[in-house]
Parts: sequence; structure tokens; C-alpha cells
Amino acid sequence: MASDLLKLTALDADDLRVISAHLQDAVMRVGDMRYLPVENRFAVVLNRFDWESAANGAGDGFTRRRTGLRFDRVSAVKASNIRQGAPDAVLSLLAIEFEPADEPSGSITLVFSGGGAIRLEAECIEAAMTDLGPVWGTSSRPDHQVADEAQEG
Repeated sequence: MASDLLKLTALDADDLRVISAHLQDAVMRVGDMRYLPVENRFAVVLNRFDWESAANGAGDGFTRRRTGLRFDRVSAVKASNIRQGAPDAVLSLLAIEFEPADEPSGSITLVFSGGGAIRLEAECIEAAMTDLGPVWGTSSRPDHQVADEAQEG
């Protein structure tokens, strides 16, 4: 169903927060990320949890979708607590954050569960998220512990 494919563009921090919300709990393999320095681009393919369908109670169970995400005008990429030598290692995306420097430039950080992060130094925010088509059912819905609960354990 091509008509239900989501396509979003981010040109400022508010737009980026919308993309972040749609990609919360997306999972990806380390090997599905690429920095293309000649093109000043960082790209990744993820399996995003379809929060919109889950909130609308559409159908039985939940769905995930194959989604592409790219950031343009990227001058550097730094990884922290990511096993880059393990291309099949799975990461779970929690959020995408922007920290301005000399605006419109700044740092865009992809924050993963377990303390991992990818930090992009960017001339400005120029990002696009596009569903690629494949959709599949999943019986589980991502769930997060509340900070107080996590500290008790």
C-alpha cells in the first residue's frame, strides 16, 4: 500500500522532534549505517515501530516498517559505545536530539538504548525519513521502564 507510506523532512529542531517521535524504538543493525563523506551524508535503514497505527488501534497486533533516514550537510560522525566491528549487532533507537552550535549548525545525536550514540556534526538540519514499503506484523509493543523503577532494580 504505497498510499500509507510516511515521508517526512526536517529543516529545524521542531521538525527533527517529529521524526524522532516516529522513529522511537526503531531497531537497526550496525551494518545498516553509512557515512558518505564525499556526499556529506549519513544514512541508515531501520525497522520502525508504527506508533501511529498502534495509537489508532488499527488492525490486530502491531506493525513495523522498513524505513530509510538520511542526514545531509554532515561534516563528521562520531560513535560512542557502538560495536562498529559487529555489523549484525542490533541497536534500538530512543531519540534524535539537536544541540545548536553556531546556528544553524550543530550536533545531531542518535541516542540508543544501552548508552550508545551516534553524533553528527552538521552545517544545518537537513534530514528526510521515508518508509520503504515492507510492513510486517509484530505481537509486541515496545515498553520502557520509568526512571524510578529502573533505579529500584
